Amino acid sequence: MNVRLNHTIVWCRDQQESAGFLTGILGLEPPKPFGPFHVVPLGNDVSLDFRTQRGEVATQHYAFLVEESEFDTIFGRIRERGLQYWADPTCQQPGQINHHSGGRGVYFQDPSGHLMEVITRPYGS
Repeated sequence: MNVRLNHTIVWCRDQQESAGFLTGILGLEPPKPFGPFHVVPLGNDVSLDFRTQRGEVATQHYAFLVEESEFDTIFGRIRERGLQYWADPTCQQPGQINHHSGGRGVYFQDPSGHLMEVITRPYGS
């Protein structure tokens, strides 16, 4: 059986703001409206479907695997925007990146408080 993730809904305070924030940081095409969603397609046939939620948003974690050269560009955008970033998911190592599994990784928050992560190697590889 071949089961693959196709999409997931990212609940947020403002779908246009959150989807646009992510595409801007990652250097992706602008989000595409589809029904009540703002859809961000990723390179592995998975999409993040952003949807505004009234009230409190339960924060989640989303990790993106990128090439080394893409990491440099993305990390540059994070710094250019003056975003806080961390080397760890508990946000105890501010202003640092990690070098797990021989790669590089960084965590930052989106406008709804979701913890986004960019890595160059899968952990444990």
